[in-house]
Amino acid sequence: MNISIIILNYNTKEFLKKCLQSIKKSHAEGISIEVIVVDNASTESIEDIKGVGIELIKNKKNVGFSKGNNIGLKKARGEYILFLNPDTVLSKDALKTTFKFMQGEKDVGVASPRLELPSGELDEASHRGFPTPWNSFAHFSGIRGLLPKSKLFAGYTQGWLLDDKSPHEVDSVSGAFFFVRRKAGEEVGWWDEDYFWYGDELDFCYRLKEKGWKVMFVPLTKVLHYRGVASGIKSHSRGIATATRETQLRSARASTEAMRTFYKKHYMNKYPRILTWIVLSGIGLLQRFRVAKHS
Repeated sequence: MNISIIILNYNTKEFLKKCLQSIKKSHAEGISIEVIVVDNASTESIEDIKGVGIELIKNKKNVGFSKGNNIGLKKARGEYILFLNPDTVLSKDALKTTFKFMQGEKDVGVASPRLELPSGELDEASHRGFPTPWNSFAHFSGIRGLLPKSKLFAGYTQGWLLDDKSPHEVDSVSGAFFFVRRKAGEEVGWWDEDYFWYGDELDFCYRLKEKGWKVMFVPLTKVLHYRGVASGIKSHSRGIATATRETQLRSARASTEAMRTFYKKHYMNKYPRILTWIVLSGIGLLQRFRVAKHS
């Protein structure tokens, strides 16, 4: 088996159907593919998505992104694992192009094509820098927005590389289309289940790089990503989001809790205590703001 596609679903049935259709229409001749859909205890039934080559796993409760994907992995047989969000639509050459790229680049642990929002803009999560204290300050203060291609201020998105239309290395790519070499995933132990929602792909990529694997942005093809359909906290997808108010609040908390978890795991011992206090205090303020916004 060449590629195992794992799709984690939570109340996004209609988007999931479009995603599965785009996989079916992909130009992937000569590539063997299996699809595993893991449903995180949705309130809507998705039994009718079953079909040839699609395996459905139903969790009894919402176990989060990392654990849900790890559950799907137990059934996966592929040389490569594509973790795919249900609110994505693949271009016809996305699978074939990414597969061929990975076949030719043996030192790459994970790759992602260009992910685009419905507006045609880049989904910045597909071209990320690690959230160091400085990168995070420049981003949340708005400086990065004023100087989006500055090496000093745009580290959060590595904006100075965005004009490069050839495949290039980045710190992290989006978990919405996360094409992983099995050997690399096994070496780092796959998804860290300390992350419920958000931050998981940053952590995964960080651990890959610690082991010497490359993380590559491959803009030779593209994928549509509605982004935020399940969470309901992204402004560009608020009109089509399926999230309840309760889910929005949970998502708002999780988005900042992931920042806290990542910092404690990877940066706490690298920076002075006073800086750690400032960072964690800032995350706390951001969490209160986001929760209040969706209350």
